[in-house]
Amino acid sequence: MTRYCSLFLRLLSRENKAKKTDEQDAGARSRSRPLEPELKGIVTRLFSEQGFFLQMLSDGTIGGNKDENSDNTLFNLIPVGLRVVAIQGVKAGLYVAMNAEGFLYTSDVFTSECKFKESVFENYYVIYSSTLYRQHESGRAWFLGLNKEGTIMKGNRVKKTKPCSHFVPRPIEVCMYKEPSLHELEEKLLKSSRSPTMNSEERARSLERQRRQAEQDASTDREGS
Repeated sequence: MTRYCSLFLRLLSRENKAKKTDEQDAGARSRSRPLEPELKGIVTRLFSEQGFFLQMLSDGTIGGNKDENSDNTLFNLIPVGLRVVAIQGVKAGLYVAMNAEGFLYTSDVFTSECKFKESVFENYYVIYSSTLYRQHESGRAWFLGLNKEGTIMKGNRVKKTKPCSHFVPRPIEVCMYKEPSLHELEEKLLKSSRSPTMNSEERARSLERQRRQAEQDASTDREGS
């Protein structure tokens, strides 16, 4: 009996070692593979109650366009949090962002200013507000909006009860996306943020805020780990 027990224990030990080796090999293979898309989002057009489709030109200009067949009106809506999305132009490859003055601009890297809360308003239109900035005194959110001429508006001038902030997503297809990373900011900071709606001084201030935000996020990650 003792001999059989000893033999069984040796066999069990070999199985455990083999299993551990297989798990290590699988872990090494998973680490060596490139990151696969993990987030389910949509390619869509955003139709404003003002009668325009939101568009992003290749130079980063954001505005309105009545041509629903234009490739410039296609956007990736990528979920980056609970009811929070990144809005990326499909053709330009740039992210929509809002700075501390309420100006809309475009960035070729994902930053904290690129996060927008997506909410369904009482009339079933969808509204997009900055997750980072709002009115200091009242706490009122700053929204993405187009005026009657199809021109982009400052976020602090847009009210959620007005047609300028109301959009209807018109989905084209469901896609899988790699999660946008704030850590890409340090590598691309000097090349980021093309902004037709901001002058050079405002753009420089926005870049400096992004750099500080990235440092704060990195510090928070280190403290939490």
